[in-house]
Amino acid sequence: MNPASPVEIVSAASPAAIGHPAVNPPPARIGDGIDEIDTPALLIDLDALERNLRTMAQKVAAFGGAVRLRPHAKTHKSPDIARLQIAAGAVGVCVQKVAEAQAMVDAGIGDVFVSNEVIGRGKLERLAALAGRAKLAVCVDHPEGADALSAAMRAAGSTIDVFVEIDVGGGRCGVPPGEAAASLAQRVAGLPGLRFAGLHAYHGSAQHLRSDAERRAAIVSAVEKAAQSRRCIEALGLPVPCITGAGTGTFELEGGSAVYTELQAGSYVFMDADYARNRAGDGGAFSTFEHSLFLLATVMSRPVPGRAVCDVGHKASSSDSGYPTVVGIDGAEYVSASDEHGVIRLGRPEVALAVGDRIRLIPGHCDPTVNLHDWFVGVRNARVETLWPVSGRGPGH
Repeated sequence: MNPASPVEIVSAASPAAIGHPAVNPPPARIGDGIDEIDTPALLIDLDALERNLRTMAQKVAAFGGAVRLRPHAKTHKSPDIARLQIAAGAVGVCVQKVAEAQAMVDAGIGDVFVSNEVIGRGKLERLAALAGRAKLAVCVDHPEGADALSAAMRAAGSTIDVFVEIDVGGGRCGVPPGEAAASLAQRVAGLPGLRFAGLHAYHGSAQHLRSDAERRAAIVSAVEKAAQSRRCIEALGLPVPCITGAGTGTFELEGGSAVYTELQAGSYVFMDADYARNRAGDGGAFSTFEHSLFLLATVMSRPVPGRAVCDVGHKASSSDSGYPTVVGIDGAEYVSASDEHGVIRLGRPEVALAVGDRIRLIPGHCDPTVNLHDWFVGVRNARVETLWPVSGRGPGH
């Protein structure tokens, strides 16, 4: 597909929505106006989403054919959006848990990478079953994890691609770079049911370092660790087919490194308030992509002139990366939340905001906010155009 061509979105409820087992029905119907959508609702500006998809396709194409995009579907947990990303040039998707992989494979997504360690008999059995239905990959960072994964694959008669995860600075999962990574890669390559696929080298904490200089320094270090690990593995006679990682905050650095061959950026489809706090190289706004995901809220109360209360609280918006920001009301700030309420301080008490009015909020962190909702409501020209279930939501099973 030409990266500059428009992305087609069908103006109807997707086939995946038929019979969707979500507890809650959709908050709208196709053709509804904005004011007819029940709130709280997770709103997608379809025009902005399409522009983000095209922009990323163009960015990746500029790296040349040696670098490919495998966007992280933990951001949206939606096979419908995954299909749009693949149509725009992605080779497949990443997910972070078996339940997300299940949702993708069940919906016909044929190339899925669980960019995480999978531990536990039940999860491994489900992973092995999925590996018999699609091209599947997973991470390991410990010999015991590799052994358990091999046993599950042997029992199911399946084979799975395996990436050795290295810690490139995030201080989370990952074997130390270099010789330790090479030793684990050699073990993986010798185990039945496992196919060594390369290195997983994702620097998650670098994504939200605010200055361009900080992000560059973190990724220079990550690239060095990935390259060192590749050299150690190749010295054992093992090829390293792929080095995968990167996120929305740093993908241009990994993409231009001549070391990374696959980019896992995910939040670019939506963006969120926390990414908006990053700064570009000139000190200006980090504005490669647009905000396309919003929380639609209703004003429940105007108890005093300087305060409004809306129906987006903790149950509708994650606050791990700060509260949502208010769109289009000068001086308005979302200042506190409880389960069902969000308190908004109005910088101008005389602002004309009435009970029943609809407002838009930009989530602080898109991934966990999406996980709180059953449905996306896709809107264009102030009308509901599509309804997509959040098929992979829920805890990490």
